[in-house]
Amino acid sequence: MLSRFRTKKEQLEVVKGLLTGDVDLVIGTHRLLSKDVVFKDLGMLIIDEEHRFGVKHKERLRRLRATVDTMSMTATPIPRTLQMSLMGARDMSLINTSPKNRRPIVTEIVDDDDAVIATSILREVDRGGQVFFVHNRVQSIQAMYKRLKKIVPQVEIAIGHGQMHERALEKVMVDFLERKFDVLLCTAIIESGLDISSANTILINRADKFGLAQLYQLRGRVGRSSQQAYAYLITPPMKSLTAEAVKRLRALEAHSNLGSGFALAMRDLEIRGAGTILGPRQSGFMEELGYDLYNKLLEEAVAELKGKPIQKLP
Repeated sequence: MLSRFRTKKEQLEVVKGLLTGDVDLVIGTHRLLSKDVVFKDLGMLIIDEEHRFGVKHKERLRRLRATVDTMSMTATPIPRTLQMSLMGARDMSLINTSPKNRRPIVTEIVDDDDAVIATSILREVDRGGQVFFVHNRVQSIQAMYKRLKKIVPQVEIAIGHGQMHERALEKVMVDFLERKFDVLLCTAIIESGLDISSANTILINRADKFGLAQLYQLRGRVGRSSQQAYAYLITPPMKSLTAEAVKRLRALEAHSNLGSGFALAMRDLEIRGAGTILGPRQSGFMEELGYDLYNKLLEEAVAELKGKPIQKLP
């Protein structure tokens, strides 16, 4: 394993093993993209949570060798990635079957109101569960902590965010896993990789500021057992939000069924556009060409590479 949570000595040992070929399989974070990481013979690249990586990140590893087989995994493909699959430039497989005994997560858009926040937190704590409260601004997270302590003084709350020291953050997460407190007030650092079955309510403050894939991933931190889970998207009054933000929130509220990630990704593609296949943009529209013409040209290029007959535009 290679990440910033390993000591300097442990990291150096792994990097050396990759260079000599003694390490067969390395599991790592963005740390794998560092310049000191050199592979003796890289043959396969698996990218989990692919939506968290930029085009340059993904291509950096692939450039090390021309024949690296690549598999990307995500519940919510980036518009550019989804478009490449739909057009045949990439192969795509879908897993639609949810784990046993899972229930759809009840998703609601709610106003930023103390009574609503207190009710949702206490309902979960009273049934013996834990709560994620996502506040994605480190600068004001202490102010939010004071507000929550005032609203629900009987509840134990801890703070976790990416600017904390590695060991301090690790301790907070382990303590939450061991149920030493009820509410984890955190940034979007919890977006992926957490599987805590006792946490079944999540409140996302200023949900209008998050992307659709990010909201879907955050919502997926709860409901990881047979317990009914709840997700509350806290927003200012809807009339003050942008049209695109309202579309994102409504889409997430509508697609709350199990395995709805692909449907949400398709909606994201409609809202944001497909980006550039040969460039670094992972979303956006083809204003210069027009979307239909762009798709037609892309179909021709893919067919030509596959050796299929091409029907040229008149």
